[in-house]
Order: sequence, then C-alpha cells, then structure tokens
Amino acid sequence: MTACSSSPRWYLIQTKPRQEDRAEDNLRRQHFECYRPVKPCENGGKKTNEALFPGYLFIRLDRHIDNWYPIRSTRGVARVVAFGSEPTPVRDELIEQLRQRLANETGSAGAPRFESGDRVQLVGGSFRDVEAIFVSNDGEKRSVILLNLLQREQKVSVPTRYLGCCSPT
Repeated sequence: MTACSSSPRWYLIQTKPRQEDRAEDNLRRQHFECYRPVKPCENGGKKTNEALFPGYLFIRLDRHIDNWYPIRSTRGVARVVAFGSEPTPVRDELIEQLRQRLANETGSAGAPRFESGDRVQLVGGSFRDVEAIFVSNDGEKRSVILLNLLQREQKVSVPTRYLGCCSPT
C-alpha cells in the first residue's frame, strides 16, 4: 500500500453576499492563493469587472497541511463548499480551462459589442432573422434582449453568439 502524496488542490469558497472582493483580499493577506474569474464589462459607460461566479472564489491549498480554520473565520467568507463533511476539490484542469477561456475572450477583437437600446438581429436559434433590442449582457455568454412576442415586448435571455448587427433599413 502506497502512502497518499499530498499536493495543493483548488477548492471552492462561498462568500457572503457581495463580498467577493473582501474575502479575496483577506485570504490573500493570509498568503492563500486565490482565483476569482472576472471578465471586463461596461455598465452605463463605466468599465468594470464582472464576476463569472458571483458569490464564489477558488482557493488553492493542501488540505492535509493548511489550517482550514482561519479560512472559515475570514471576513467575507461564508463557507468552504463541501459535500458531506469533506471539502470537495476542483480539478486543476477546470481552473486552467477557465483561465484560458477568459484570456481568449478578453483578447478577442472584432466580437460585436452591443449597448443597451441597440437594434440587433438574431442569427441563430429558434428566432433566426427576427429583430430585437439589446438590453444587457447576462453572464459570460448570454445577453438579454427585448423581443416582440404576441404583441408584447418580452425580455429573453439568448446566447450572445446568436446576435448580429441589424442592417440599416
């Protein structure tokens, strides 16, 4: 029987509501490695960063060596995500995929950027070739649009890749 080799792993931390920044800052001050995936966005002309997973961040530690008690009592931290009584590790590959995906999206030029009120045309999905009005981004890959359905405007969340610019009429 071989002894288990211990190595640092990523774990998920749930933060208190709207305290992701505070939790991350306080954990870093305690010399923990943290990762909170964010993407740049514009909100009313102001450039900000939007959390990919609001209310959560990742922390890298060795559960056999690192002391978990300071993490649980850190300001901004609600709990360590666990199944049963054991914190559940997150695969390193998942963290790497998130980092690469965000780097690719942030560096991608030419992707259409829409502003609230812009007329858009759906270029994919069930409503292909239907015109709508862009309202806002809805997470990483989705957008909220106003769609005229049954004589009423309805807010609908669709994949951003389904949106194209309306050709001028």
